[in-house]
Amino acid sequence: MDNSIPITVLMLLTTILVPIVGIMLALTPYLMKKSECFAVTVPESALHDPYLRALKKRYALLVLLATAVLTALGLGFTYGANERAVIVLVSVGMLLLVAGSYGLMLYFRGKVRLYKKEQNWKAVQQESVAVVGSGEVPRAIALAWNLLYLPVMLLTLAIGSAGYASMPDLVPTNMGIGGDILYTAKTPMVVWTPVLIQLFIAFSLLFSHWMITRSKRTANPSAPATSTLAYGMFARAQSIFLLATGMIINLLMIAMPLSFMGVVTLMQAAVLIMIGALVIVVGAIALAIVYGQGGSRVFARMQASENLPADDDRYWKLGVFYYNPDDPSLFLLERFGIGWTVNFARPAVWAIIGAFLVVTVAFVAVMLVAV
Repeated sequence: MDNSIPITVLMLLTTILVPIVGIMLALTPYLMKKSECFAVTVPESALHDPYLRALKKRYALLVLLATAVLTALGLGFTYGANERAVIVLVSVGMLLLVAGSYGLMLYFRGKVRLYKKEQNWKAVQQESVAVVGSGEVPRAIALAWNLLYLPVMLLTLAIGSAGYASMPDLVPTNMGIGGDILYTAKTPMVVWTPVLIQLFIAFSLLFSHWMITRSKRTANPSAPATSTLAYGMFARAQSIFLLATGMIINLLMIAMPLSFMGVVTLMQAAVLIMIGALVIVVGAIALAIVYGQGGSRVFARMQASENLPADDDRYWKLGVFYYNPDDPSLFLLERFGIGWTVNFARPAVWAIIGAFLVVTVAFVAVMLVAV
């Protein structure tokens, strides 16, 4: 059987996946709050500042240029039928793209900090706001929704158990870079492998969902009700998207026992997973464009303030790492990007990170033994 990677799959990787990631990175400065520019606190009115707009444009153009180069190289390797080069370019190239965009962010962050000093943008006092009676404000969906993963896991287990007898003595479990199939001796563990993967994915997404429900809720002192509503809509949308992501991935895992049984080939299963991954990535970008970070784009027409109500730049190390011992919050919105991060000054955060690492290492160890 010809297990080489189809040209259509390579085209999919190079012409869709790489540009999607690059475009998302290029758009990031435009998706942040009006009071933030390259992880620096600025007045909301600075959103239209010519100098800051020029910096955002330069950042976006440089990231898009790097994306175009990677895409062109990928297409060249694809037409040359160099499968290994395409896989390496997609995996390593995208890592370099992410790292390079972060380096650019730090470079422009330095320029914004200097410009902020020149403009004498300072917070006269640290303003905060508390919203009372927020019962009608949207919020993340309940954690109980994650129980929807269980029927999918049971179905996967049932399919694997029912087809175990018809599986060959050697089942395909992995695929090399060049499309070579790697086989593993059939044991009851092949039935549990996809279920264990589903469990780990469900645990990871449940943790992310819980993180949203426990995060600090941000509000703008100049428009507390409106900004609280915007954040609530953002948190709800993100929690629903997390659940949808988990369902898509868990449903795709059903292809594993089907490939063990020979109902579908491992390549067909891989293509399905790739398509699912693209759907998730496109969905994440669409969500980011519609809502912006923390719901910043929901009410984009809110009047911009000339004041700087709060300035916590000193707590953001290298622009993205929050360290504030005086803040009891464990989770909060990211400074540059879409989503949430942690307060590294809280001991509980390190305990949570340690526990998650233990679970991850245990999962990887079980997978290595299984396959």
